[in-house]
Amino acid sequence: MHFDFSDLDSVQAYKLLGSTVTPRPIAWITTLSRDKVVNAAPYSFFNVMGHTPPTVAVGILKDPVKGFKDTSANIMEQGEFVINLVPEALAEAMNITAIDAPKEVGELDLAGLTTLPSAKVAPPQIAQSPVSIECVNLSSVVTGPEQVIVIGRVVSMRIDDRYVENAERCYVDTAGLDLVGRLHGTGWYSRTRDRFQIERPKYADWKNKEEKQTS
Repeated sequence: MHFDFSDLDSVQAYKLLGSTVTPRPIAWITTLSRDKVVNAAPYSFFNVMGHTPPTVAVGILKDPVKGFKDTSANIMEQGEFVINLVPEALAEAMNITAIDAPKEVGELDLAGLTTLPSAKVAPPQIAQSPVSIECVNLSSVVTGPEQVIVIGRVVSMRIDDRYVENAERCYVDTAGLDLVGRLHGTGWYSRTRDRFQIERPKYADWKNKEEKQTS
């Protein structure tokens, strides 16, 4: 079946995108308001967009009541944010921070979480997260009514020592991080423990194999 998005409303478009583009990594973003209130919220329209320079992008949808979400407003006003990654052990705490709390309420307090100071940006990190990625705002593109795509440059990263296998070579115990991904519908997530590996082919090897088969 073909779906013409010009014939769909926003809810239908969200359902189709959210239920097919999966699993999605989760950006558990911490920001600071102009009043220095720490905001924390998870977003799954997120990924790495490049490494030269190191770049990430996050899509932040509108709040049905407030319009621009606190995360969007804080990033556009203050220009900095931290992406904290989510292991399965913190999935419940992450979900609590998605609560529709007033702007003056700290979501991390509700979830029983603590913070660490960042190295290069003002917003703090979530101390319990195994990976925290400090970012500065390169560009914020308003793509619809109070809907924003934030493009950030990574300036620093903290990884718990137990997951760093070789700091000089930047080898990380990715499996040990036990991160979760966002799926579809209301509250569906995936684990990253079930993995398989496929080596990327080289054209020279491909041609050599074909020549051997035809000779």
